[in-house]
Formats: sequence, C-alpha cells, structure tokens
Amino acid sequence: MKVAALQLSTLPMSKAKLDYYLIICKKRDISLVLLGEYNLNSFFKELENMSKMMIKEQSKHKIMILKELAKEYNITIIAPIVTFKKDKIYKSIARFTPKSVYYQNQQYLINFNHWNENKFFDNEIDKKYIPMIFNINGFKIAAINGYELHFDSVWLEILKKRVDLVLLPTVSTFGSEQRWAEIIKTRAFLNGVYILRANRIGEYVKDDVSWKFYGESFLATPNGELQYMLGHKEEMLIAPIDKNISKEAKKDWGFLAQIKKREQL
Repeated sequence: MKVAALQLSTLPMSKAKLDYYLIICKKRDISLVLLGEYNLNSFFKELENMSKMMIKEQSKHKIMILKELAKEYNITIIAPIVTFKKDKIYKSIARFTPKSVYYQNQQYLINFNHWNENKFFDNEIDKKYIPMIFNINGFKIAAINGYELHFDSVWLEILKKRVDLVLLPTVSTFGSEQRWAEIIKTRAFLNGVYILRANRIGEYVKDDVSWKFYGESFLATPNGELQYMLGHKEEMLIAPIDKNISKEAKKDWGFLAQIKKREQL
C-alpha cells in the first residue's frame, strides 16, 4: 500500500492546493493522505486571539472541503481539526473517507506556560481511551496527535491492536528536530510499526520570538530507521508500506510476546 504525508502550513480557505496534491495521489494510486497539526486551522497561538465563531466557521468550511475531496478522489484523509459541541471547543483528529467522517478528541494536550492547549480546549480525560484505529486494504492503522507520542498508555493500546502503521501529525518547533526523530524511531522499533509523520511548516512571530515549524516529515520503519525525509519547505512524501515487514519485526524482536507472558495485555 502507498501512503502520503503533506507538509504544509495553514491551508487557505480555497480547496485548490489540496486538489492539486490529491490529483497526484490519484495518479499514484495512494490510499491514504496525512495532514499535519494546524493545517486546517490557524496555529494555536493565533486561535487564542480569535473568536469561537471565527474558529467554528474556519473548521466548518474545511470539513466541507475535505468531505468533498475524499469522495471525489476515493481516498482517506487524516487531519487534526478543531471541533465544537454546543459552546465547548475540542482539539480532535478527523478521518475523512468517501462515505463518512469520524472524529476523535485528543486525550493528552500540551500544558506548558507558553503553549497551553490543555487550558484552552475542553477535551475531557477518558480513562478508557483507545486511539483511533481502523483498517485500509488489510492494514491496521492508528492515528494519534503529535503530543500523544510521549505517553506509554497510548502505545500500549497500539500494541494490543497489533497495528501496522501509526499516523503522527505534528507541529514541532524550537529546533527540536533531533529529539523528535529519536523518539519516533524508538517508538517504531519497540512497537514493530511504521510511523508516518507529517510536520507543519511556516512561522509564527510574537514579541520578537520566532516559532519556526521546520517540516522534516518522514517515514520511520519497524526496524527504527528513517526513510523519505522531506526538507523544510512545502512538499509531499509518498511511501510504500509493507505489512510483512511490520509483522516480521514484531515476531523477530518478541517484545509483544514478553508483555503477553506477564499478562499486561
């Protein structure tokens, strides 16, 4: 199976740019496309200064566009998006298919002083949380938001479901390239999965401080290697996924078997 990751900044209200990339995907027989965090909505620090009505209209318009495109190109699109329920605002991840849309709220949110999504959004704690997991062409796929990469409880659920590919939209900045790459490689190796990362590009400036989103989207293999790494500009990554490689990695290293023996699964 072939998958793609789009390396973008916040998309304009027009569908032209997504249309351009999805035409390529259709020609290349790609089954799934991943967008990064804050590609459909403005970056978080900008959302803090926007009215809820404006954010809601932004999300509503982008949802309409992605519904149309998923159906038109017969493709699955995974993208983080801000959603609403009555007066509450949530950070979610959406799966757009030709027939339906499914949303799941992010479980862990950043709570730093300079970047506090936990305070801004109304996402509830779910003690029975399971990541979004679905099947395409016989592949078992999980989708998690970038910050959730850091939490073992998320990965335990991925182990339980014998996932082949994890989709990881991110919004990494402040020169964190090496740290993110090392964590992702380690998660891929320990769990015997591919990890497709789509990282945002662009820049946000406030009080003379520049937040540069550096891109470097890539595919991490079940053997802990990075492939198909992009640069720092707008690009599209296209990569093949082999289920047998994921299956063999799980069997060869035997981490899952060790956990099962101790009845942790």
